[in-house]
Amino acid sequence: MNGLNQTFLLGAATAAHQVEGNNIYSDFWAQEQMENSNFAEPSRDACDHYNRYEEDILLLKEAGLNAYRFSIEWARIEPEKGRFDDKEIQHYRDVIKFCRKNGVEPIVTLHHFSSPKWLITEGGWESENTVRYFAGYCRYIAEKLGDLLTYVCTINEANMGLQMAAISRRFMKQMGINIQVGVNLPMQEKQKAIREESAKVFGVDASKGIHTFLSQRTPQGDLLIILAHEAARDAMKAVCPHLKIGLTLSLHDYQPADESAETSEKIRKEWEEEFLHYLPYIVKDDFIGLQNYTREIIGPDGVQKAPEGAVLTQMNYEYYPQGLEHVIRKVAEEFKGDILVTENGIAAEDDACRISFIETALKGVKSCIEDGIPVKGYMYWSLMDNFEWQKGFTMKFGLISVDRSNQKRTPKASLQFLGEQYGRTGIEGRN
Repeated sequence: MNGLNQTFLLGAATAAHQVEGNNIYSDFWAQEQMENSNFAEPSRDACDHYNRYEEDILLLKEAGLNAYRFSIEWARIEPEKGRFDDKEIQHYRDVIKFCRKNGVEPIVTLHHFSSPKWLITEGGWESENTVRYFAGYCRYIAEKLGDLLTYVCTINEANMGLQMAAISRRFMKQMGINIQVGVNLPMQEKQKAIREESAKVFGVDASKGIHTFLSQRTPQGDLLIILAHEAARDAMKAVCPHLKIGLTLSLHDYQPADESAETSEKIRKEWEEEFLHYLPYIVKDDFIGLQNYTREIIGPDGVQKAPEGAVLTQMNYEYYPQGLEHVIRKVAEEFKGDILVTENGIAAEDDACRISFIETALKGVKSCIEDGIPVKGYMYWSLMDNFEWQKGFTMKFGLISVDRSNQKRTPKASLQFLGEQYGRTGIEGRN
């Protein structure tokens, strides 16, 4: 693999909080430690990637991959408002240099869900001040690390808060039905306890709540996030004009359950909220990070269950690798810049299922490229089995398994399979 200079970026992705371990200054760490936590378990040392990154990057390289998407943890860089940690900057500089040394393109994300605890105390992702705070942090990263970087994602899944709100609305609608038939709802009491303890932990008014990145987002909060992206992009470009900067969005392959006008209108509204309304704010971006995992079938009553007999992943959504090609084509109708697939993958114990998923997904990518769509790379999610947020360590997305009793890494057959995809799919790479 030494010396490869491949035109198509083929790699895998991680997020700092999910793999590094001991992210003690972050909002997620604080929430995990609460007595009334909605996390299945705390992250603790996670995969200890903070100390074992060289081993992990070498496994990626030796399999034949040439790109690694990972995140820089804001809570490490700025553990207290206005105080930047030079030691942590040097750590990430070492990670990036190790990638470069081994012919692996580093694709860096500057915010992947977790935030400094102090930011949430300051109002979090519903506060106008966050736009300024985030831009300042990103400018600092560009000043310290920009000379080693090419690709930078500002915010991972900028639309996730809206998706969380939509999921909550669907859940509450279902719970409303249950209330009418007299079902006991202990969940309400638990959520109340979580809100009250969270307010104490973060030092905010319980009536106002806390606003983490994954909180249900208001329209104003959604606007603030996209303004934070714009401010960060412009601040980094002022320091390092050479950087290619974009954000990433979580996008579903929406498909109609019927041919009714009502269903068509529902799909239009879903796509408008999930993607189209961001377009005016990303026209100056160098690329879009596209992330897709499945499809959603929409009927007159909204999102429907997966079809009878459909294979479901560990995340309980439909196995549907064809969705990636469909979403790439739909995005390309409106966004005329480069496309990076920054996440696509499957949570499954059966690695043969993962291999099949990758094979189908990359055939779709190849088809898009053959039709002239500028897809520049594909990052599988994820490089290793890791901490899947509230679900803990039970979801197996990884190309590498991790025995957390001793942190031993064991590459799966899917890692090698992904590394062989240049030859299998005809996606070009060159020496």
